[in-house]
Amino acid sequence: QVQLVESGGGLVQAGGSLRLSCAASGIILSINTMGWYRQAPGKQRELVADITSGGITNYPDSVKGRFTISRDNAKNTVYLQMNSLKPEDTAVYYCHLGYGFRDYWGQGTQVTVSS
Repeated sequence: QVQLVESGGGLVQAGGSLRLSCAASGIILSINTMGWYRQAPGKQRELVADITSGGITNYPDSVKGRFTISRDNAKNTVYLQMNSLKPEDTAVYYCHLGYGFRDYWGQGTQVTVSS
């Protein structure tokens, strides 16, 4: 069974930074995509960033230039560095691991950005 454990959320003022981490454990195919999604109250879950095991990254325009995703394949860990945070970044952030037709999710970590 795959487990994803997130850490690093919290409260920060607008313009500040936070770093999220997500460690995956269990039987994991080496070729996979890890990433972060977020869900604000009343909104659908949306992609924040993802990265393949080969290091190819993907960001929506809303976070491009402000957020950076990285990973340590040896540790099955993915990181999300969030800079220049805005109040609209406030949401629960979920770690995701996918390969083939399998999808795994973390429990979520709250990020709150005050204005």
